[in-house]
Amino acid sequence: MSRTEGISKRLAAGASAVYRCRADALTAWVAAGRRDDLTGARAALGPLVRIAVLALLALGGYRAVRAAPWLLWPTALIWAVAAWRAGRPTEGSEDAPDEEADEPAAAPSAEAAVALLREVLGDRPGVHLSEVLAHLQKHGQGEGWKVADLRLRLEALGIPVEPKLKLSGVPTRGVRAADLDRLFPAEETASSPARVDAA
Repeated sequence: MSRTEGISKRLAAGASAVYRCRADALTAWVAAGRRDDLTGARAALGPLVRIAVLALLALGGYRAVRAAPWLLWPTALIWAVAAWRAGRPTEGSEDAPDEEADEPAAAPSAEAAVALLREVLGDRPGVHLSEVLAHLQKHGQGEGWKVADLRLRLEALGIPVEPKLKLSGVPTRGVRAADLDRLFPAEETASSPARVDAA
């Protein structure tokens, strides 16, 4: 791979990661505005107000750029720096030597992921991905991952992720025990180490 290709791939991967991270964070922020002590339309006022705030910020940004187009240059520079940092290859992800390039990569294991989720779930009805990620990192796995990275890996393995799973009053991304039981019956998934292989 040439140096130019390496730079462009790192920027593309980083830009995608920054976008996913920001989108997930904003989605969680809007969802967190919902009031559990209210019902009906009043319970949804919080998220609606937060959406209105985001719309006003977007409108303000649009008007600022229309009035001063030069603002796009520092914005693009900030985005490029963030993408460059987010696209930093993790340890051990550098390109393998040419003689090893033809070896197939180990496929991620759905059984290992389900066993991990069942271990973190216990007897609860669901688990947030942030808790699963913390468990992984505590056991030396998923270093540098964000919740969005874990979500993509689980979905690639056919494990459904609920975008607003409410546990302890907090709605955010998570996995329901009922979905695991429906798609991966307990008798079909053996005990596996606490890890989710990188895709």
